[in-house]
Order: sequence, then structure tokens, then C-alpha cells
Amino acid sequence: MGFFTEMFARPRPQEHLRYRAALALLNAMSNADRADIGIKPADFPRIAREMSIR
Repeated sequence: MGFFTEMFARPRPQEHLRYRAALALLNAMSNADRADIGIKPADFPRIAREMSIR
């Protein structure tokens, strides 16, 4: 049981902060910017996940 307590009690990794920042950046882009690079709002979570891993 100690393992589960430690696993859930430890702070989250920094990826979630980078994920939120990447998602905010994608949401801040204008429609013209998104059209230029060819992404749609449905792609945002996948792209933000990829950006947070790097």
C-alpha cells in the first residue's frame, strides 16, 4: 500500500505545465495562423501532448 500512497501523493510531473502552456498557445492562435500550418482545433490535444513531451 505504501507504493500507491507515494505514487498518488507525489507532485505531478512538469509535463502537465508544459501541456497547459502549449494548449494555451494553440488556442491563442488566430484562424488564419492555424490555416497556414494546417491544423484544426480537434488536433490541439494531440499537438499539445507532443509539445509537452519535448
